[in-house]
Amino acid sequence: MDKGQVMRKVGMQMSLLMGVTLSFCLSLVGNLMGAKQSGAFSVVGFLIGFVISTIVSLVIGFIVPIKKVNDSICGKLNLEPGAMVTRFVESLISDIIYTPIMTLLMVFLAYKQATSHGAQIPFLPMFLSSLVVCLIVGYILIFIFMPLYMKLVMKKNGLEMR
Repeated sequence: MDKGQVMRKVGMQMSLLMGVTLSFCLSLVGNLMGAKQSGAFSVVGFLIGFVISTIVSLVIGFIVPIKKVNDSICGKLNLEPGAMVTRFVESLISDIIYTPIMTLLMVFLAYKQATSHGAQIPFLPMFLSSLVVCLIVGYILIFIFMPLYMKLVMKKNGLEMR
């Protein structure tokens, strides 16, 4: 396998790991926020949100070349690979790409479920409050897990980290 194929494999593995991690945690956060309002945590709602957001995050990860986007933006900002400020920017970029779409989808599903049971709640405030929380949680998760997963995936594929 040539280096390009190995790097594509690394990218797919990273998309899978980050997608599942973000989906699990953001679905959990969303359901806990809903439980705070309704007084009950919905295991079924969590599982449905987790599965759907995992599928969406995988589609995003396979369509959007996150590494190329990060490298391009960080290059334009003259950021040094591996530096802490670069990690902050890369985490922000990934967070902005993934989290709003996943949050919109999860909130929409929760909204449809709640209104189908007679709840009278406005969508926009529900979405915006969830978006703020999920952007913060997503950023922290990406900042922590992206380098850990990268190290793991690179090692698994016989590559060394720079």
